[in-house]
Amino acid sequence: MHGAVDFTIITAWKTKTYTLLQFRYSYGKLFLFQQIVNCSSKGLNMTGSTADQMVARLRDMQAASADIMASAVVSVDGLTMASALPGDVEEDRVAAMSAAMLSLGERIASELGRGVLDEVYIRGAEGFVLLTAIGTDAVLTALARDEAKLGLILLEMRRAAEDLVKLVG
Repeated sequence: MHGAVDFTIITAWKTKTYTLLQFRYSYGKLFLFQQIVNCSSKGLNMTGSTADQMVARLRDMQAASADIMASAVVSVDGLTMASALPGDVEEDRVAAMSAAMLSLGERIASELGRGVLDEVYIRGAEGFVLLTAIGTDAVLTALARDEAKLGLILLEMRRAAEDLVKLVG
């Protein structure tokens, strides 16, 4: 494919939160070039104890696999619900890209007759981005080192997703 293709994803959440993501696919790469979030407050309304439990589970997952450098629970609308991200990682960018990639992965799996999407993983020169659904309302995202043992990380992510679905739901 030559040139560039632009597309926009607009999502709405029950609490009248709207997210607009504009992407450009150019020469084999997907770029997020604009993100607009219009909401009354940043993030989702959750009790502190629920968010704290999610963060604790993310930290447990990271402790179980030293190759996981960062993780987050993100709504399907691209809003952060809980995160264990280092300071140099942009939480909003991780959230928006995670939701968009899960949505795109689900569509690709469906359109190509591959069944229900289990996970999405992206390999880059510096490591992996791994995504798995948490029920129908959220995404578990993990950033892993380039020498990571993916089987162990995916197993730990599945275990974490089983626990987190109780907190998200």
